[in-house]
Amino acid sequence: MKKRALIKALSALTAGSLAAAALPARAQPGPVYVQVKTSMGEFTIEVYPDKAPKTVENFLAYVNAGHYNGTIFHRVIGNFMIQGGGFTREFYKGEFKPRATRKPVELESQNGLRNDTGWVAMARTSQPHSATAQFFVNTVDNPSLNYPAPDGFGYAVFGKVVRGMDTVNKIRAVPTIGLGPFSDVPFEPVMIDAIVQLGK
Repeated sequence: MKKRALIKALSALTAGSLAAAALPARAQPGPVYVQVKTSMGEFTIEVYPDKAPKTVENFLAYVNAGHYNGTIFHRVIGNFMIQGGGFTREFYKGEFKPRATRKPVELESQNGLRNDTGWVAMARTSQPHSATAQFFVNTVDNPSLNYPAPDGFGYAVFGKVVRGMDTVNKIRAVPTIGLGPFSDVPFEPVMIDAIVQLGK
């Protein structure tokens, strides 16, 4: 009797194992790309929701709402970074108020991604959880921006330029002037005509 019960149990276990093996593997989220179309060319950013889920969700919400269309790169420091996504061309007419944004996103700087050349991070104020829409592309390696530098919090990296770094390098080389609250504004506006999520 015991032998029959043992055989029955083993048969059930084997059947269960085979059924489990037949189940398809859970699909892994694929890469997500956005294309940045500027007045100086295009570049493509791969974003990483597995590393910075709240930051990527926030960024893509702005992308898909058309927030970035018609904004400018308002800070260009060749050996540091290019920053944009907040102001429109009216900035050049003295309208220094940024485009309206959603509520700030929680800082995700402790995700292992680094502010190296070509990597993309969220801009923020001196308050750690203050990032909204503005982002920057590192044009050199910037270890001073990685967690916990420079203020104990760091800057949240969420993507990388995977195509069109030549466009980024064109932008980083433009002449700049002081204008309003910023000292490194492109002399001629560098427009972000649109940012679109690819594959939608």
